[in-house]
Formats: sequence, C-alpha cells, structure tokens
Amino acid sequence: MKISDVRIRLVDSDSKLKAIASVTIEDYFVVHDIKIIEGKDNLFIAMPSRKTKEGEYKDIAHPINTETRNAMSETILEAYHKALSE
Repeated sequence: MKISDVRIRLVDSDSKLKAIASVTIEDYFVVHDIKIIEGKDNLFIAMPSRKTKEGEYKDIAHPINTETRNAMSETILEAYHKALSE
C-alpha cells in the first residue's frame, strides 16, 4: 500500500483533538476525518467512526492489519509534525 498524499487540518483548541487528516491511497482512494489525538503518553490516530444506537463507536474505514495501521499512523503523524513546523 502506498500513501500518495496526506492533508492535515490543524485544530485550534485546547482539547485532545489536535488535527484532522485526509489520506489518499495509491491515488485511487481517499479516507477523510482521521483524527490525530493527544493521548496520555503520545499522539495517536483514530479512524473515522459513527455512533451506533447502543452508544458505541464503530470505525467506518480502518486498516485490516497491524502492519498497515502502523504504516498509516507513522505517515500521518510525520505529516502532522511537518504541518506544525510550517
């Protein structure tokens, strides 16, 4: 899988939500509304989700395996740090 583009929209707030990312995969498929969140020890990404009738959140789109999730996370967080420095 090749991530061909990452767009970061920084969020101006004091909340744990730091930015929203859109990721284009191999110039064919885009995933919007990936959240960059400040956790207790580090930043992490949260895939787009919706709330069910039971009050739980379910991902709308997500990586199938850990290797892909780690690659996406690394690429998105690199783009986030770059956006902060610009």
